[in-house]
Amino acid sequence: MSIFRSVLPRAASFNGWRCLCTGVPYDTIAELNKEMESIFGESPSPSPLGSSPPQQQAQPIYEAEDSQPGLTHTDSSGQAKMVDVSPKQDTNRVAIASCRVLLGPKVFNLVASNEIAKGDVLTVAKIAGITGAKQTSNLIPLCHNINLSHVRVDLTLNEEDSSVVIEGEATTSGKTGVEMEAMTAVTIAGLTVYDMCKAASKDICITDVCLQHKSGGKSGSWSRN
Repeated sequence: MSIFRSVLPRAASFNGWRCLCTGVPYDTIAELNKEMESIFGESPSPSPLGSSPPQQQAQPIYEAEDSQPGLTHTDSSGQAKMVDVSPKQDTNRVAIASCRVLLGPKVFNLVASNEIAKGDVLTVAKIAGITGAKQTSNLIPLCHNINLSHVRVDLTLNEEDSSVVIEGEATTSGKTGVEMEAMTAVTIAGLTVYDMCKAASKDICITDVCLQHKSGGKSGSWSRN
């Protein structure tokens, strides 16, 4: 308690313990803290008597997320726009899309035997799909009017699930792709199958419209796994 006896008498001339720190040398404070630790079993909590400033808690560092490519059909203010493809190079472009029309056993048998009242379902739907591909820019507002060099639409009866499997292909040599033309082809063909068969059933379902493959252009080739 020697340190207490040497320090405490000086407290009478100060107004409180905090004022004591300004007149007590650092070595005396360190010895006082050490003696208090031996008496109370722990060091006193940090206070103005100590010389080390409080440690600031480290702030976590967050890495910036990779920037994602923006939508090409919107401008900087978020308004819809048509993409300017004039700087692009002409390349050969191909796109293949597909969809499925679930007919049900009853309608499937009628289509397979060509007994639908409106006529040959598969032939009419094939022609409708080709026509639809050529009208894509009139149906989808921001699509470019593309000079198609070829459109193929195939319809196949699948007895396992009583469906019509439709595949469409569009090709061109130009500045932008033909994915929308291929998907429009199979969608219009599927809708035509429904229209031809709706008198026989309202349960017909058009499903799984998707792109299967594309090639050409800056992004190169892509295929669905």
